[in-house]
Amino acid sequence: MSPDQIRSAELALAVGTWTITLGAVLYSVLTVTPLMSHHSPDGWEWTAPILPLVVDAAVVIVVRLDSVLARLGGDGGRWPVALRWMTGAMTVLLNVGQSALDHDAVGVAVHAVAPLLLIVTAETSLAYRRAIAAALAADEARERDERAERERRAEQRRRQEREDRQAEQERADQRERERREHDERMAAQQREHELRMADEERQDRRRLEDAERTERERREREVSERERRERERERVAEQETERLRQELLSAPAAAERLPEDDARLTVQAAVTLGIPQRRAAELTGWSTGWIAARYREFGTASTERPALHAVPATTEDTTPREEQAS
Repeated sequence: MSPDQIRSAELALAVGTWTITLGAVLYSVLTVTPLMSHHSPDGWEWTAPILPLVVDAAVVIVVRLDSVLARLGGDGGRWPVALRWMTGAMTVLLNVGQSALDHDAVGVAVHAVAPLLLIVTAETSLAYRRAIAAALAADEARERDERAERERRAEQRRRQEREDRQAEQERADQRERERREHDERMAAQQREHELRMADEERQDRRRLEDAERTERERREREVSERERRERERERVAEQETERLRQELLSAPAAAERLPEDDARLTVQAAVTLGIPQRRAAELTGWSTGWIAARYREFGTASTERPALHAVPATTEDTTPREEQAS
């Protein structure tokens, strides 16, 4: 049962107990007052309600203090028990007194109901309150044990975490020491290697200097020979370029417009060979505007001379010469 349910049950018990108590007190005052009026001296009848009020006040005190002691888990000893039973007996006797004097058995039974119900309710509520207090105490003890267990486990976790951190720190320190030692060994090996390489480099430099002198003389001879061959190739290339230019200038106009890729190659060759735009339009069959745009495009591109085989055939008699030039 949850604490809220226990508090609800205790509240219901308190409300029921005090309802019965107040009802029994009121009933007792109304019942006992006529009896005390008949047995009071003349002129003192007004004191009749005092005795039932005093007895009922004792009943209220007993019920109230019993509830407090039960909630605190205490025990008042024998005197609270004696007071409960004495006030209960007095209440019963006072309530049934008039009916007993009148030899009215039914009246005795009827008037005994309220005080007996009050006595039994007081004892029962006391037992209930003690049971509730015991249950609450057990719940509190269980909660204390659970809280202590949680705190113990949390402390174990914290201690384990500290030990893990310490072990990890020790491992990190060990790794750092090993890294430093490794770095020192590598640095020593590197220094030795550098010294060895420096010595070998000096020896190699001397050998290279001797080889370079020989190689430089050989390269100079090769450069002279290469320049001679390059001048010869340029002369042949210029002759070939001029021949291709003359072939393009003398080639017949295209009967129909060439495909765009072939036309682009032809225009590129025309730009390289210095062919006029109008002649390029005749060779490709494309408009002068398109030719002018391609001239601007190829004129701003790389100035490297295109391969001669990139020039598309415009007539059957030019194809063999272009392939041979390629």
